[in-house]
Amino acid sequence: MAELAEVVSGSALDAAPQLLGARLRHRTTQGTVAVRITEVEAYSGDGTDAAAHTHRGLTPRNQVMFGPAGTLYVYFSYGMHWCANVVCGPPGAGEAVLIRAGEVVQGLETARVRRPAVRRDVDLARGPARLTQALGITGADNGTDLIRAGSAVSLTLAEPPPPASDVRTGPRVGISKAADLPWRFWLDGEPTVSRAPRRAARGTAL
Repeated sequence: MAELAEVVSGSALDAAPQLLGARLRHRTTQGTVAVRITEVEAYSGDGTDAAAHTHRGLTPRNQVMFGPAGTLYVYFSYGMHWCANVVCGPPGAGEAVLIRAGEVVQGLETARVRRPAVRRDVDLARGPARLTQALGITGADNGTDLIRAGSAVSLTLAEPPPPASDVRTGPRVGISKAADLPWRFWLDGEPTVSRAPRRAARGTAL
């Protein structure tokens, strides 16, 4: 069984499918909420991924993404919501995996309070903005060490990991650059996976 530190020390593209099934957990004064990750997207720092925040170099906004592997990178998207990412690779690589969707497996009542307009539990963390809202993750959590014992936000790999036959891959969604790269990964048949355009939703086996 691979350790989280080992998984995230590699490239985002290699780490992304290995994060499926993992538990992302946030402890707050409101309670603890955890989601089982069902969908992710990889963003590379090798200079070929125009959709990566690090594509044009270091900025105050993306500096955490250049940090050590296993760090939580949280950014504000479209001036409306937060998105959570796991930094991958050696320091300076500028790579991360976006956590797109998950199933709430702990703290269901707290997640419902945070997302009162949601009628179905399956939709509580379906999509990157909904996921951070359900978990209560904000910009204040940017830079959190997900590996360190006692961190308010932590990540634990699935034991055992989902079989490769359950993993699908296809184009990333919600972006305008490098959109055709098949760097979105999800667990087949999971109702919590966020909706995607028809061409992206079909996917292929890993």
